[in-house]
Amino acid sequence: MVSRRNVVARPKGAPQAVRLRVTALGKGAAIPCALRLDPNRLWGSACGFIYEGISTLLLISLFLFYPAMLATSDPLTPQNHVEQATFAGGCFWCMQPPFDKLKGVISTKAGYTGGQKNKPTYNEVSAGGTGHAESVQIKFDPSKISYQQLLDVFWRQIDPTDTGGQFVDRGDQYLTVIFYHNEKQRQLAEQSKVVLAASGKFSKPVVTRIVPATTFWPAEEYHQHYADKNPLRYHFYRYHSGRDQYLDRIWGKHREH
Repeated sequence: MVSRRNVVARPKGAPQAVRLRVTALGKGAAIPCALRLDPNRLWGSACGFIYEGISTLLLISLFLFYPAMLATSDPLTPQNHVEQATFAGGCFWCMQPPFDKLKGVISTKAGYTGGQKNKPTYNEVSAGGTGHAESVQIKFDPSKISYQQLLDVFWRQIDPTDTGGQFVDRGDQYLTVIFYHNEKQRQLAEQSKVVLAASGKFSKPVVTRIVPATTFWPAEEYHQHYADKNPLRYHFYRYHSGRDQYLDRIWGKHREH
């Protein structure tokens, strides 16, 4: 005799071959599912068991893997998005400070780019012949400052009409160059150059080159943020270079805007 409490039914449409183990007079027995079964009780219990099992697995998975999902979230989401800009404007000592003070700029680094030699040194670049230009690479948050704003600051630090260097520093290693990192940067740089040339501020053509960014080699540590490390020497050099006098003459009260 089989107790009804220990028997569950095969729901309508379930396979005939399914068999369940039940208890009969204290002994285990296997019977066809079709015998004396309550369909609602069986199907409800089975679905409930499956639902609870899946829910438990989902909760465990969420608990175990959610922190890892956060840690490996898309780095291009707005809160983590960082872009790069690279400019050459003559002496890199003079090019870092204007960008360091901008809100949205994460970091700046002085270095060399645009040349052929791997891991060039300051002595090699300053002597000429490596093809590199002294430059500054900027990491920035585009949600706080735009590439266009960086371009506006760049143009106000240089003489874009000089074909032989910048101020007292002469040679190709001191030429002005915009190294773009993507097509959008190239377009913005080209547009800003056209606007600058049409501004009427310069009597000579704007010759700053706009070229694809290549490998950027950080300069030696003593060159990084030189203005902060050696303020007296920096200000002496900058004043006697003629840079500030030129920028004041061209931009006047709009030099910082």
